[in-house]
Amino acid sequence: MSESLDLKLRKELAYERIGLIPEEKKDGEIFEYFERMSEFYLNPSYSPCLPDSYEESYLNPAYAVKKLGEELGQILSFLSYESLSIIPFRSEGMLFDEVILLELFLRIYDLFYSAEADLPGSKEVKETIRSHYYDYLEHTVSLRIREQIDPSFGFAYDIVMDSDLTNTDYLSKYGEYVDRDTIVTAEYLAALGEDRIRLMADTFTEGFRKGFEVTGKDISKKRSVNIQYSLGFERVVRASIENFRRMGLKCTLMRRALYASNRNSLMRVGYSGGVPNRQMEFDHRDDRAIFFDRDFVEKKLMVMENTFREYSAFAGTFAGPAVIETFGQDPFSPVIKKEAIKMSGEQRKLLLELSSRMARINNRYIPMEQRSYTLISYPVPKIGPRYKEIFDETIKLNTLDYDRYRDMQQLLINELERGNRVRILGKGKNKTDITVSLMPLKNPEKETVFENCVADVNIPLGEVFTSPYLTGTGGTLFVSEVYLFGLRYENLEFRIENGYITDYSCTNFPGEKENRDYIKENILHNHETLPIGEFAIGTNTTAYRMAKKYDIFSRLDILIAEKTGPHFAFGDTCYSRSEDVRIFNPDGREIISKDNEYTLKRKSDADFRYFECHTDVTIPYDELDSIIAIDQEGREYPVIENGLFTVAGCSELNEPLFD
Repeated sequence: MSESLDLKLRKELAYERIGLIPEEKKDGEIFEYFERMSEFYLNPSYSPCLPDSYEESYLNPAYAVKKLGEELGQILSFLSYESLSIIPFRSEGMLFDEVILLELFLRIYDLFYSAEADLPGSKEVKETIRSHYYDYLEHTVSLRIREQIDPSFGFAYDIVMDSDLTNTDYLSKYGEYVDRDTIVTAEYLAALGEDRIRLMADTFTEGFRKGFEVTGKDISKKRSVNIQYSLGFERVVRASIENFRRMGLKCTLMRRALYASNRNSLMRVGYSGGVPNRQMEFDHRDDRAIFFDRDFVEKKLMVMENTFREYSAFAGTFAGPAVIETFGQDPFSPVIKKEAIKMSGEQRKLLLELSSRMARINNRYIPMEQRSYTLISYPVPKIGPRYKEIFDETIKLNTLDYDRYRDMQQLLINELERGNRVRILGKGKNKTDITVSLMPLKNPEKETVFENCVADVNIPLGEVFTSPYLTGTGGTLFVSEVYLFGLRYENLEFRIENGYITDYSCTNFPGEKENRDYIKENILHNHETLPIGEFAIGTNTTAYRMAKKYDIFSRLDILIAEKTGPHFAFGDTCYSRSEDVRIFNPDGREIISKDNEYTLKRKSDADFRYFECHTDVTIPYDELDSIIAIDQEGREYPVIENGLFTVAGCSELNEPLFD
């Protein structure tokens, strides 16, 4: 019997068995769970995820624990969440994935149905799940890697290139959740003229090309690029695919990670539909704790290595990701539920190790010094009734005058480099008072500390940035409200000493521990501390004006928000794994501040690990008093005073601040 026929038979038998579950019902909450799950498998939809249904759904760990007990409730809530993948599996015709998911459900059901006396405990159910995810790692991990680098995976590509994009029915082909925002986005883009779509695509793909050019990398050696986007942007993606084709690059379009073995907390990497329930995703962010142990980690790394080795030709010619992000979603402050699965302290340490070792493998086959990326962002309709105006403003924002900003930013760099440190002060209720040490310049005529960042990998343009010298960098960083990775923080505060975080707090939750855990998990990414990897001054006051005009500061993507004031990034520097690539500013001077005292350890420490995170925290102009460069003798060189740029030749940057 062929493999395909065998899978079809297994699928048929699985659905036949699931169809019998309601007839086999026994007394007890556990069998109520299996009956409801059988109904879902026979008629799957995203409706149980929606907020109105979620509270009394087994997807909600609080409800599942209430009905089934603590450990069993957590485990079966996990199984409910994993079962949502049946929808995209069916849509894409992923027969093997559909079958093994059905068989996992039936194995667990049979543990209970076949029990003659005592029902199985959570330990036995957990072991069944752990064995399943361990056994199928060769498939799940290998598939994820190949989807990114191998253009022969054409499911989403065919939707984008072959569908009638004027009819939003094409969105249902993905098997993703399609919300009103997604439909309205697709309708709006369908109505835009070809010239506007072309402008958006050209800005996006040209930024990617420039990323190679400004770092002296050879794009002609590359053969593929991975486009990541939210559903609704297919017209822009189609035009971008055509642009990349003219560069000699084929496009891969991979879906967001479906398997818990591949998911990375709240990150959605790949093409994605709407998020039906952000609280649900937050509740399930640590689900892999069920099976996450040393054996799992070692096998996952082995599969990664083997897959990259087998497909090294694809990996070696992979140019990098090109990402269309979105902003404007409803602000989200999560509820922390004690019933949700949590990783233990040991698991979190193991997760950091896995992240570091995965990055090393990835970098061995797709070296950072040979690839690039680009990021661009657009609003979604939830941003408000003036969505179309904001979208049009964002197009303008993404296409500002490259040469004009380059010249003004160079004037700022010249002034900053008169000092050996920079002091940043907040105003009003903002308690920021931090001094950043700069890398010493040995040859100012040929070297520079700050990168003059115009529109290439990070669009829109508008910042000058550096990797601070950690020794001597310290003080208080504060921002009254900020959204990072879609999560809201109130009165976020950090204490810094010699470049490292020594203390932190926010006021989201009543208890200090809840606030600290929230920051540690989502900003420090479970590290005990992080260094300041970047200090930057955002110069895009046009973006600031847009945010103020439409009152959308809380809804900005970090890609835009970081350009609206000075910002500090915790974690790795902007040059992680590319520190030895020579980079020059437009004025011809070489950027020498790509390392700090920590990253220099990589040259002598065989066990050196990057932090694998880089989180920007921005102080908006309306909370900023001054930025002043200070030299060794204590002389001051103001760059910003009273929230306004003071450097000669840069007054144009102040004009949007008065509008």
